[in-house]
Amino acid sequence: MSAFNRELVAGKADLGVALVTGASTGIGRATAKALKDAGFRVFGTSRRPVSESPDGITMLIGDVTDDASVAKLVDEVIADAGRIDLLVNNAGVGLLGGAEESSIAQAQALFDVNLFGVLRVTNAVLPTMRRQASGRIINMSSVMGLIPAPYLALYASTKHALEGYSESLDHELRAFGIRVVLVEPAYTRTLFEDNLTTPDRLLDVYDLVRDGAKAAMREAMQQVGDVPEVVAETVLKAATAAVPRRRYAAGKKARQTSFLRRFVPEAAFDKSLRKEMRLPV
Repeated sequence: MSAFNRELVAGKADLGVALVTGASTGIGRATAKALKDAGFRVFGTSRRPVSESPDGITMLIGDVTDDASVAKLVDEVIADAGRIDLLVNNAGVGLLGGAEESSIAQAQALFDVNLFGVLRVTNAVLPTMRRQASGRIINMSSVMGLIPAPYLALYASTKHALEGYSESLDHELRAFGIRVVLVEPAYTRTLFEDNLTTPDRLLDVYDLVRDGAKAAMREAMQQVGDVPEVVAETVLKAATAAVPRRRYAAGKKARQTSFLRRFVPEAAFDKSLRKEMRLPV
């Protein structure tokens, strides 16, 4: 067991140094606060300066799409704290629309944040974790990394890719005392819906169904959506488990979806999904 995990098991107040990307709002902010309250020293990132930092959390500027910005960010944390025990890759963006409605450039920009942003920060942190012979990386995925997501196809693709990357990377890093874990929320009451990117070449043929999909998402967030603190609690559980699981479903809806995807026959799952998304059955 690594020194980091021994500290977790012993329940010491100082759990180490955590870096949380995209920590200015929503799940990232709630996660940073939960980790701080549990005993981590927390550094959070945002693309732009924030007017108010959460108490006890050091906010730094970091653009996960920029190599130099990521390198500078990690150097700042190491210079200040000397180590990084936990990385939470939370920064991400959404895109709602028919897959055909986005240009290749827009799709690439989405992947640059949601997938390659994770790679940039992870690669920048790994040399430090290897020297420590310990560390944990938590990648914020989604149930849309497990299931089809009509009218969120490109977003879901980034999460499916993140799932494959994370599982594979975990096997590569175990020999160094480092574990990689996935956290998979479902609907969460954040500004995610309000900040969804619009396709850059809207097609009239998709207007009606696209609007229906957006309305279905809005209703689901109101009816079954979890608050960010539920996801943050799941991150904390994944961060402090002596022997972490490969993936953690965050919230009741996420657990239900994960279970149904695994055990419900494909045709039945397909029909249920189309009904929920208001698509012709």
